[in-house]
Amino acid sequence: MEFGFTEADRAFRREARAWLAAHADAGQDRRTWERTLGKAGWIGLGWPEDGWGNRVATLTQQVAWAEEYARSPAPPRSGHIGENLLAPTLIAHGTEEQKARFLPPVAAGEELWCQGYSEPDAGSDLAGVRTAAVREPGGTHYRVTGRKIWTSLAHEADWCFVLARTEPGSRRHHGLSFLLVPMDQPDRIEVRPIRQMTGTSDFNEVLFDGARARVEHVVGGEGRGWRVAMSLLGFERGVSTLAQQIGFAEELGQVVRAALDSGTVSDPVLRDRLVGQWAELRTMRWNALRTLGGSADAGAPSVAKLLWSGWHQRLGELAMQVRGAAAGVGPADWSPSAPYELDALQHLFLFSRADTVYGGSDQIQRTIIAERALGLPREPKG
Repeated sequence: MEFGFTEADRAFRREARAWLAAHADAGQDRRTWERTLGKAGWIGLGWPEDGWGNRVATLTQQVAWAEEYARSPAPPRSGHIGENLLAPTLIAHGTEEQKARFLPPVAAGEELWCQGYSEPDAGSDLAGVRTAAVREPGGTHYRVTGRKIWTSLAHEADWCFVLARTEPGSRRHHGLSFLLVPMDQPDRIEVRPIRQMTGTSDFNEVLFDGARARVEHVVGGEGRGWRVAMSLLGFERGVSTLAQQIGFAEELGQVVRAALDSGTVSDPVLRDRLVGQWAELRTMRWNALRTLGGSADAGAPSVAKLLWSGWHQRLGELAMQVRGAAAGVGPADWSPSAPYELDALQHLFLFSRADTVYGGSDQIQRTIIAERALGLPREPKG
């Protein structure tokens, strides 16, 4: 399946391309860039209404914007969690007051969000969360206590949506609530960056020690957090998947060029693997288009995650193989203050080791496919 772009879609693509060419700068401060996007109306294109400072685009226009953005020199987005995860969840489950309070700042690029789901002892098993939220005696606030981990952009975020247990003694998916927690509570919230193999810190551990959240900032009602959390996960993979594949295609091109430079392209086994990576990438695009077109089952987001995470991880491995010994980091590249400097393909290999874990591990995705799409018996829970 391929989308048919109309003349209006092509005009929209030209507008997006021209605007990005005039404004995108990879070196620009990411928070400033979010405000620039918001001022021009490029945040919230996929929202069903335009009453929050955003403009609405058709599905094909959203695809065009995502693809043009991926091809541009624009910096990585800091606001995508608020735009693509929180906002659709509020639109589906939030009160009118919650929408009026939180959606306009997201559309303007003024408030950034992070996601408080995973925990050190629960991982991808969201029903096992232990973070607790207890009402204060006055009844206007909760006190949130617990730990979240692998929290992207927590060091930049103004707010965090937190899955917490509001019913003492409850187990699994019962007694959970979806809370909106302000991050500017230095005595009650600590953000600890997690240093990765790449030398960077893209993820964080977040410690909540009595952090306050207003009662009216519970989304979907107290004790109904599981339903809201599962709804949010359904928004996690959409148009952005196609933009992600533009970046994947660029990385594949870098690996092919490395194989040509090193001469390893003459190895028939490696050459076959390069062709296979290209064919699989095309298949992922068709699968993403089929999913966006509405002809997909309940397990489609999990299938997409399994496809791209495994593909990207294998690409990282292939990137090292085509370069041979030259891919290694030697003693001359190391110092106590800066352990090593990585080039793009070395970074690709090390970062992609986490692809099959973050965003829901492969094991969790297979369980979802088995239980929700294939109707197989549910996995026993301890």
